[in-house]
Amino acid sequence: MIKVTKLKSQDRDFVVNAELIETIEETPDTVITLTSGKKLIVEESMDEIVRMVMDYRRALFRNMR
Repeated sequence: MIKVTKLKSQDRDFVVNAELIETIEETPDTVITLTSGKKLIVEESMDEIVRMVMDYRRALFRNMR
């Protein structure tokens, strides 16, 4: 799971299952598309989200050893 911030919303922070992310685009807002087709617009940049997903997966791999 990664924590992201919803763009222009009162309930701003939420977590996303990193395994369900299909694509990330900057249009210029950052849009995360999930495998279900749902789109989320967030404040973080594409590079930040990629880094968070990589950190999440590294942590999972470390716990599997």
